[in-house]
Amino acid sequence: MPAVENTIVICAGGACISAGEISVKESLENTLKEYALEEVVQVVETGCMGACDLGPIMVIYPEGIFYQKLNSENVKKIVEEHLLKGRVVKEFLYTGPTGEVKEKPQEELPFFKKQIKIATRNLGVVDPLSIEEYIARDGYFALTKVIKDMSPDKVIEELKKSGLRGRGGAGFPTGLKWEFAKKAEGDVKYVICNADEGDPGAFMDRAILEGDPHTVVEAMTIAAYTVGANKGFIYVRAEYPLAIERFSRALETAREYGFLGENILGTDFSFDIEIRIGAGAFVCGEETALINSIEGQRGIPRVKPPYPAQKGLWGKPTLINNVETYANIPPIILHGGDWFAQFGVEGSRGTKVFALAGKVNNTGLVEVPMGITLRELINEIGGGVPNGKKLKAVQTGGPSGGCVPEKYIDTPITYDTLKELGTIIGSGGMIVMDEDDCMVDVAKFFLEFTVEESCGQCTPCRDGTKRMLEILERITEGEGTEEDLEKLKELGEHIMKTSLCGLGQTAPQPVLSTMRYFWDEYEAHVKEKRCPAKKCKELTRIVIDREKCVGCTACARVCPVNAITGSVRQPHEIDPELCTRCGSCLEVCRFGAISKVSP
Repeated sequence: MPAVENTIVICAGGACISAGEISVKESLENTLKEYALEEVVQVVETGCMGACDLGPIMVIYPEGIFYQKLNSENVKKIVEEHLLKGRVVKEFLYTGPTGEVKEKPQEELPFFKKQIKIATRNLGVVDPLSIEEYIARDGYFALTKVIKDMSPDKVIEELKKSGLRGRGGAGFPTGLKWEFAKKAEGDVKYVICNADEGDPGAFMDRAILEGDPHTVVEAMTIAAYTVGANKGFIYVRAEYPLAIERFSRALETAREYGFLGENILGTDFSFDIEIRIGAGAFVCGEETALINSIEGQRGIPRVKPPYPAQKGLWGKPTLINNVETYANIPPIILHGGDWFAQFGVEGSRGTKVFALAGKVNNTGLVEVPMGITLRELINEIGGGVPNGKKLKAVQTGGPSGGCVPEKYIDTPITYDTLKELGTIIGSGGMIVMDEDDCMVDVAKFFLEFTVEESCGQCTPCRDGTKRMLEILERITEGEGTEEDLEKLKELGEHIMKTSLCGLGQTAPQPVLSTMRYFWDEYEAHVKEKRCPAKKCKELTRIVIDREKCVGCTACARVCPVNAITGSVRQPHEIDPELCTRCGSCLEVCRFGAISKVSP
């Protein structure tokens, strides 16, 4: 058999599959056969590479050339030119925000260059369905080391040295949590993986489960050995079918290889994992609501204390971590806590995976050392704000977080610095906003989400967030008063102090943080009945400049409510009573004659 000359790695993450990865792979394999290259070119499907906006993606090794936005046709050209003639096809290479083409290996591209991959080390590298490839990347070596050479206390000691804090939102020290669970008295203990990732725009846990499921299996088994559990559950939402499929396959092969099940690695230690599929309630990301759901009860939070480490699943001591936290465990065991702690800064050690989204050129998953600044993350890795717009703010921590204004763009990203700014790291969602975004409207958007997702158990969250939303609706519709602003702030602070769980305790944060940094926008809505960003429909109107309008009729033809009238080659007019401010006319006008104004 001839030796393999090239390996082509194709991203089979959820975003690339949605963009047509399956047809690209099929076309690639057919073209390789057509040119009799199938024995010298290896094709490997991997997990998410991170650059989700550029899919489908593939990388050709040994050069590491990165091709983007592929389809079944252009992949044939890459085979004919790159593989047969040795000529890189520049039209499908990564293109920077200013249009420059980057003929460089993947790791030297701006999106990847500053990343340090620990939790996502195998994404884009291994076939997630192959346990052999995982083992070839030191997979299950950490489990073997723990079972053969380390006591539970030694494992906890390394975790404490590492400084790893929970990556699900609260940031509780992982080593301390494992120690509490180990010391808890109980004849039965459980280990749970929280994969109920619910923040809008966040998908790091899904990507890890889809792209490297064995790392979670290995880490949960290490956790079970450490705290003295024999049974584990992973709670994953039903919206993640590919993650469920690949994790199920990983469980099967891990059992076949003796890494899971009875007498693991020939010892008397036994442990197994079951999958529990959630219905997608945001509140089930809260650990006690999740436990209730696994037990078959309604997914609502419990009063704490007792904490799960003391009295969790079915009243037994239970250790809960999320997917990203577990994904850091095997490397820490293999390389030591001090190795992990070299990354990051005091109080925030290691790396963090962020889901970069919104008004930024390069969207997707990035793993960076803690302490990196927002400027580095948004401008250097994310490629900056598109279309020459100005950065206005960044929402961190999803609906439980807050907005950081542009003036703090040089702030290092740590648990403490973001807390000082009135927000949190959360699970890692990061939404970039530009000058066209209205911060009152943004606050309303996140509050709509938490109102919808409140479990309704406690009054402050159930009723208080609804009253806040009603006030925001009045303000964005031009009906708000100065008294409303005071009520909004008072309600938010009260809800945060009196709600039962993290959902209610953090739900007002997007409102309070935007009031803190963008008070002038709230005042403009209330006092001047004006939306400075021209986003709130009730406070804006669309006008036609008669001097610029040439009467091309394009705007009238796309108006869905026939609000625009006028003859050919004559200036047109808009009926403000009929206009719904949908913006269709703005998009088609080629003469700059249509604009949005407020008031």
